[in-house]
Amino acid sequence: MNRLLYSVLRILPDKAYISLKYLYHFGKLPNLKQPKTFNEKLQWLKLYDRRPLYEIIVDKYEAKKYISNIIGEQYVIPCYGVWDKFEDINFEILPKQFVLKTTHDCGGVYICKDKASFDKEAARRFLEKHLKANYFLEGREWPYKNVKPRILAEAYMENFKTHDLRDYKFFAFDGKTKLLFVATDRQKEEEEVKFDFYDIEFNHLPIKNGHPNSNCSIQKPESFDEMVRIADKLSEGIPHVRVDFYEVDGRPYVGELTLSHFSGIVPFEPEEWDRRMGDWIILPTKSRTKA
Repeated sequence: MNRLLYSVLRILPDKAYISLKYLYHFGKLPNLKQPKTFNEKLQWLKLYDRRPLYEIIVDKYEAKKYISNIIGEQYVIPCYGVWDKFEDINFEILPKQFVLKTTHDCGGVYICKDKASFDKEAARRFLEKHLKANYFLEGREWPYKNVKPRILAEAYMENFKTHDLRDYKFFAFDGKTKLLFVATDRQKEEEEVKFDFYDIEFNHLPIKNGHPNSNCSIQKPESFDEMVRIADKLSEGIPHVRVDFYEVDGRPYVGELTLSHFSGIVPFEPEEWDRRMGDWIILPTKSRTKA
């Protein structure tokens, strides 16, 4: 969306803003009275499903404790610390390799592969910019509204068998995982990230969403069945959550939980998948939405 237009629209109430942003991306207004598609239902959930639990789920630091309590800390990427400001970071306690993340937004990730040559000033500029970001205003994803901007440091993850790290992102619906996509080429600066969708038998699906498919053959992760079981468990009682995994030498780790995939504003190709996935979301009654 044009930045000037966005700055004007951001003063609108949530429902008007969400409707106009959806119109911009889809060429039509969302049906918020009787939503049918996946993306329409995500807009409805933003507006009406406002349970306090969601504020914990989207906070990248607090979510670690939440996930640990449900499935065990062995599935959570180790955390070295969390700080309010960059200058508070205790680099002395950090290992040779680590990752710095902002807790409240998307994309605020800075990777250190060698602390001896780490450019602290570049990291400072990057992370301070992200600390100022108001992720709630951009997509009106309500759970982010009160998340405190902080910086966390966590372990650098790498699959030492393949020397890369793929994202496995599972779409789960109140205890039932239905499909996933695998993100590849994420760490190649000269390449656009690729998304490949699969069903839970790991059959490739003819879906595009935001990024092209890859041209390579993607093998089923060793811990695939365990990932499905974990995604089922973490999604219980939630209409929809995307559970993001990494696999390191056959062991799965939950990276984060996402309630609104692409904020519900990126079309699916073919369009029929938007409706098919929408059928998997059972919207709560409004009496449940603030429980």
